[in-house]
Amino acid sequence: MTFTVSEIIKNSDEATFSFYRQGYLYYRIVLNEQPYSFPVEIADLGTATVSQKEKPITMMRYIRKAVDGGTFVRCL
Repeated sequence: MTFTVSEIIKNSDEATFSFYRQGYLYYRIVLNEQPYSFPVEIADLGTATVSQKEKPITMMRYIRKAVDGGTFVRCL
Protein backbone atom coordinates (compact mmCIF):
# COMPACT_ATOMS: atom_id res chain seq x y z
CA MET A 1 0.00 0.00 0.00
CA THR A 2 1.28 3.47 -0.84
CA PHE A 3 0.95 6.37 1.59
CA THR A 4 1.51 10.08 1.17
CA VAL A 5 3.78 11.85 3.61
CA SER A 6 0.83 13.75 5.09
CA GLU A 7 -1.08 10.49 5.68
CA ILE A 8 1.91 9.01 7.47
CA ILE A 9 2.34 12.09 9.68
CA LYS A 10 -1.37 12.29 10.55
CA ASN A 11 -2.01 8.59 11.14
CA SER A 12 0.92 7.58 13.32
CA ASP A 13 1.65 8.36 16.95
CA GLU A 14 5.43 8.10 17.06
CA ALA A 15 8.57 6.99 15.29
CA THR A 16 10.65 4.57 17.37
CA PHE A 17 14.34 3.81 16.87
CA SER A 18 14.73 0.21 15.74
CA PHE A 19 18.39 -0.45 14.82
CA TYR A 20 21.61 0.92 13.31
CA ARG A 21 23.36 -0.45 10.22
CA GLN A 22 26.14 0.92 7.98
CA GLY A 23 25.70 4.62 8.64
CA TYR A 24 21.92 4.59 8.93
CA LEU A 25 19.54 4.68 11.88
CA TYR A 26 16.32 2.83 11.15
CA TYR A 27 13.09 4.05 12.67
CA ARG A 28 9.81 2.19 12.85
CA ILE A 29 6.35 3.71 12.53
CA VAL A 30 2.94 2.01 12.73
CA LEU A 31 0.21 2.77 10.17
CA ASN A 32 -3.12 0.96 10.09
CA GLU A 33 -1.73 -1.58 12.59
CA GLN A 34 1.16 -2.45 10.21
CA PRO A 35 4.78 -1.58 11.05
CA TYR A 36 6.90 0.31 8.52
CA SER A 37 10.58 1.18 8.59
CA PHE A 38 12.59 4.08 7.15
CA PRO A 39 16.28 5.05 7.28
CA VAL A 40 17.91 8.19 8.64
CA GLU A 41 21.46 8.77 7.38
CA ILE A 42 23.82 9.58 10.26
CA ALA A 43 25.89 11.96 8.09
CA ASP A 44 22.70 13.98 7.50
CA LEU A 45 22.11 14.56 11.23
CA GLY A 46 25.03 16.89 11.86
CA THR A 47 25.01 17.81 15.56
CA ALA A 48 21.40 16.78 16.20
CA THR A 49 20.47 14.69 19.21
CA VAL A 50 19.17 11.21 18.43
CA SER A 51 16.23 10.07 20.54
CA GLN A 52 14.60 6.69 20.87
CA LYS A 53 11.15 8.12 20.16
CA GLU A 54 10.23 11.09 18.01
CA LYS A 55 7.02 12.67 16.79
CA PRO A 56 6.40 11.87 13.12
CA ILE A 57 6.35 15.59 12.24
CA THR A 58 9.93 15.82 13.55
CA MET A 59 10.95 12.99 11.22
CA MET A 60 9.03 14.37 8.23
CA ARG A 61 12.17 15.18 6.23
CA TYR A 62 13.43 11.61 6.51
CA ILE A 63 10.01 10.08 5.91
CA ARG A 64 9.67 12.14 2.71
CA LYS A 65 13.13 11.01 1.52
CA ALA A 66 12.20 7.38 2.25
CA VAL A 67 8.83 7.57 0.47
CA ASP A 68 10.40 9.27 -2.58
CA GLY A 69 13.37 6.87 -2.60
CA GLY A 70 11.38 3.68 -2.07
CA THR A 71 12.96 2.94 1.31
CA PHE A 72 9.78 3.41 3.36
CA VAL A 73 9.03 -0.31 3.63
CA ARG A 74 6.70 -2.59 5.54
CA CYS A 75 8.35 -4.60 8.32
CA LEU A 76 7.66 -8.27 8.81
